Amino acid sequence: MLSAPARPAQRLQGVASSPVRDLLALINRPEVISFAGGLPAPELFDVDGMRAAFDRVLSGPHARRHLQYAPTEGNPDLRALVAARMSARGLPTEARDLLVTTGSQQALTLIATALLDPGATVAVEQPTYLAALQCFQLAGARIVPVPSDEHGIDPEALARVLAAERPQLLYLVPTFANPTGRTLTTDRRAAVAALAAGHGTWVVEDDPYGELRYRGAAVPALAAEPAAADRVLHLGSFSKVAAPGLRLGWVRAPEALLPSLTVAKQAADLHTSTIDQAAAAAYLADTDLDAHIRTLRDAYRARRDAMIAAMPATAPAGSTWTDPDGGMFTWLRLPTGADATALLPGALAADVAFVPGTPFYAAGPDPATLRLSFTTHTPEEIAEGMRRLATVLRG
Repeated sequence: MLSAPARPAQRLQGVASSPVRDLLALINRPEVISFAGGLPAPELFDVDGMRAAFDRVLSGPHARRHLQYAPTEGNPDLRALVAARMSARGLPTEARDLLVTTGSQQALTLIATALLDPGATVAVEQPTYLAALQCFQLAGARIVPVPSDEHGIDPEALARVLAAERPQLLYLVPTFANPTGRTLTTDRRAAVAALAAGHGTWVVEDDPYGELRYRGAAVPALAAEPAAADRVLHLGSFSKVAAPGLRLGWVRAPEALLPSLTVAKQAADLHTSTIDQAAAAAYLADTDLDAHIRTLRDAYRARRDAMIAAMPATAPAGSTWTDPDGGMFTWLRLPTGADATALLPGALAADVAFVPGTPFYAAGPDPATLRLSFTTHTPEEIAEGMRRLATVLRG
């Protein structure tokens, strides 16, 4: 008797595969200039510093301890060093405020586990980070979009959504947003904090790009707004400033919520890699990370400038695009009636890649949009990639 084919759990039915991950599998050819993935430049990884950090923790007196099981909350030295960096950036933080996670993506999953029952409502900026949409879909949440403009999420629209939909959670990438590159202005941060406090809504501030600023003054974290200090969960990561392969992130959470997040993490993986945490702590203690970040900023600024300079000759007349102050992305909108998804095969045939904008929308997608990442390639490669892209977008 033949057994019935295995079927995935119902909660996976509405979760689409990530088009970015799918694209990365398709374009693994050296001739392709890819603006698709938000990948840090590998030639800028501090390989020597990382190698030395791992050597120190595996050669020192506590080497065996670093290969053992460890507390769920994370390496105490690492938490203290991360807290000090966050405090220096204007967000007062103690080690006890932090839970170390296996990348900030895991932090999102833990938050969804701790705060969202199936059917719960989550508000998101429109458009938003597509892996966050996946996470909330997997949790069985109902996702409600909130309109945004060049200054970030619209507080008036947010007020209407909070009043009408009563979401348990608001998710934002307020600084150099993925996918648009936009930054929520200081006055809007205050407005969002006040609205969240008034409605009792949790806010997730996802901040993987905040230190990659190329122009202008830093904007205070949303979590630093006094009105919502006890409502904001602030997510950080080493992926963009050190190396994504470490899979190290953290969540800074209000005291009342940390125990629930810790239990969720215990159920997920017991704890993040002990040896990787120890090496990251050694790296932070012995390396001038700020100097390394300045190197990244200088390189990425030139790459952003190259892409933005090429845009008028690449995009067809009537297009608009963002000119971000930092981060990794620019957001291009083609003239009304264009379909970026339909243009992608032609781009791949021309050995250039981008991500169509449709998957970044929780509802009502704009097919004329696409995301371009400028960090992976040199200015010269970007110029050539944009020349190839122009042949596709301009017909």
